[in-house]
Amino acid sequence: MSYTESFETDDIHPIDIVEKLAESNQWDFDRISDEQIAMAVEGQWRTYSVTLAWSHQDETLRLICTFEMQPPVEKLPAVYELLNLINDRIWAGGFSYWSEENLLVYRYGLLFAGEAEASSIQITTMIAAAVSSSECYYPALQLAIWSDVSPVKAIEVAIKEAYGRA
Repeated sequence: MSYTESFETDDIHPIDIVEKLAESNQWDFDRISDEQIAMAVEGQWRTYSVTLAWSHQDETLRLICTFEMQPPVEKLPAVYELLNLINDRIWAGGFSYWSEENLLVYRYGLLFAGEAEASSIQITTMIAAAVSSSECYYPALQLAIWSDVSPVKAIEVAIKEAYGRA
């Protein structure tokens, strides 16, 4: 996954940086407001909806990466158990399931307190972390939802990094 591209970012609004990254990567995007942008980022397993929003009040850039997932009601306990196992493994961000919207959600906030400025590398890393985490755990979620495999066994299929060459 190589979304990394560096832009000069002195005094550029964080959402403007995201828009430049979206254009550079040819992602479909919609600038919802001056403070928010939504994009479609193609992964191996699916297309992820990635939304970033800037809050002046707390100087935080928030990212939400979502994809639809409609587990049967009887599988929800397994989904929640698996999400707890997943969240124990990741350092940045975290997953939750929004049952009313049937969305699996990865959320992350990047704090820029004290007038720190956002850079394209920081934002690119944020987006890459969201998509790579979603890609990594997607097969485990599918396994836990659509088979009789326990969450503990399902998480074993998650591959954080591939080693070697095929």
